[in-house]
Amino acid sequence: MASLVLYSYWRSSSSYRVRFALAAKKLAYEMITVNLLAGEQNADVHKSRSPTGHVPCLLIEGRLFIESVAIIELLEELYPGPALYPKSPWDRARMRTLVEVVNSGIQPLQNLKVLERASSDPEARKAWGAHFNEKGLAAIEQLLEIHSKEGIRGRYTYGDSLTAADVFLVPQFYSAKRFGVDTSKFPRVTAAAEAAMATEAARAAHPDNQPDAVK
Repeated sequence: MASLVLYSYWRSSSSYRVRFALAAKKLAYEMITVNLLAGEQNADVHKSRSPTGHVPCLLIEGRLFIESVAIIELLEELYPGPALYPKSPWDRARMRTLVEVVNSGIQPLQNLKVLERASSDPEARKAWGAHFNEKGLAAIEQLLEIHSKEGIRGRYTYGDSLTAADVFLVPQFYSAKRFGVDTSKFPRVTAAAEAAMATEAARAAHPDNQPDAVK
């Protein structure tokens, strides 16, 4: 068995983040898919791994970890190169801010459980998801403008190297598109996301390239 085993769903943005981080660090792993639409996340066997019933879940040398932020920070500590977080505490705080805008401020509000609670109407669910994606991307756009004024510029979300900010932004950008958000309103976000999506790591992690993707 591989030392890294990822429980993932192709269109889960949180799973997408971890796949992206693993690919960026060139780490080999075994993937086990969990079909969210079929309700496999609610089965006892999955909840024994992930008490929240969510994906991703990563098995590392026999130890299970859930929640994408915790998983990616653990990967950074266990496999420090290529680094996804800067060394400067100031830059790391900026990075964590971008991560948390996505992780806490956007993604949970488009989670399948939240959408199901919000409405039974597919169009209403799409409008709900679009609203919170647009609101969150607008905040990130403003943060990137602030960072630019501080001298933090480059091809990607935070400079000229792939970082955790890209690992979180790219899946959210994909989700925003899926919910019908006009991302052209956010030129800095769009440029950074498109640059990151062109990398080999992002292509490997893309939902369409996963074994359980619906074609």
